[in-house]
Amino acid sequence: MRLIRFLIALLCIAAGVVVGALNPQPVSLDFGFVTLRGTLGVSLLVALLAGAIAGGLMLAASVVVPLRQQLRRERARQAAAPANPHTGDS
Repeated sequence: MRLIRFLIALLCIAAGVVVGALNPQPVSLDFGFVTLRGTLGVSLLVALLAGAIAGGLMLAASVVVPLRQQLRRERARQAAAPANPHTGDS
């Protein structure tokens, strides 16, 4: 599994290098309070990275956090429940 992740990471890095090399046109991004200058390739890669981070944060906020809260409630419920002795025939 580590090898697959490593190969995917290398593939993404290679794709980033290719995108950066094929898009050397200068661009300016005006955010109102600051203007950033860079190449089109770098701007594309930064936008993709920002989108991936935003998507991960949204996933964490909408799925992971509620599941952790549910797990915490279940563990607290199990800890608070009295131990039931086995009621089988003896």
